[in-house]
Amino acid sequence: MKILTSILFVITATVLFQSCADEEIKSDAFGNFEATETIVSAETSGKLLSLNVEEGMNLEEGVQVGFIDTMQLYLKKKQIYSQKKVTGTKFGNINSQAEVYREQIRTALIEKNRIENLLKDNAASQKQLDDINGTINTLQKQVEMVLTQNNTARSELGNFDIQVQQIDDQIEKSIIKNPVRGTVLMKLAEPGEIVNFGKQLYKIADLSNMNLRVFVSGDQLPEIKIGQRVKVLIDKGKDGYRELEGTISWISSKSEFTPKIIQTKEERVNLVYAVKIKVVNDGTLKIGMPGEVIFK
Repeated sequence: MKILTSILFVITATVLFQSCADEEIKSDAFGNFEATETIVSAETSGKLLSLNVEEGMNLEEGVQVGFIDTMQLYLKKKQIYSQKKVTGTKFGNINSQAEVYREQIRTALIEKNRIENLLKDNAASQKQLDDINGTINTLQKQVEMVLTQNNTARSELGNFDIQVQQIDDQIEKSIIKNPVRGTVLMKLAEPGEIVNFGKQLYKIADLSNMNLRVFVSGDQLPEIKIGQRVKVLIDKGKDGYRELEGTISWISSKSEFTPKIIQTKEERVNLVYAVKIKVVNDGTLKIGMPGEVIFK
């Protein structure tokens, strides 16, 4: 009797174990969570006077988080204004010089009129008339030549204005503004450091939406499409899974060799396609965290 009972127990346990194995969740693809990271860099060179960011801090888009010293830019701007003022005084000198030539032209015209009257009475020669006409032409060309200096001065003033705009742009870029809403992942600079253009200051990412990057085989590819809702699984304790809803947001148009850390549902294949699944993060998802997906 005891032997019979033992046999029945073993058979029952085997059936239950097989039933549990059949109900085991079988995922279609495996991967890791990632987020779009943005590296914020210095847009000007100088001493970093302030950088109010810390790792784990949540920042809104457009908020000012620091600034770089702008004293040298300010002094350069003052120098340009001084040069612009000096150039502006040239207009008065040029106009005065032109007016002197105009006065000489008026006097020459009076003399020309007198010579023409004398010529009618044969009291003057044609050479006198030709000479006065030559003098008038020369004076008119001198007026034109002087006035061209005004154009040169205007061009110089325009260049000064452009230089001021460039400096204003550099001053504006010396104010460090956070470009995207997200969480600071890494701080890469400290106040007091001398930074150059392109120096990385901190790294930030929007963790409110995460991407599960998985790889699928060519056989699985026809089963999925962009916008498709799928089931995402993450570890819950040692033996359980937690289910989340995801949406396929991107499918690679080119195949690639299977990454060593990724395993597909079937045996490993040579070529797979990368797929990104967008998942709303409730705070539990972390960058690099493993995940699984069931397409159907």
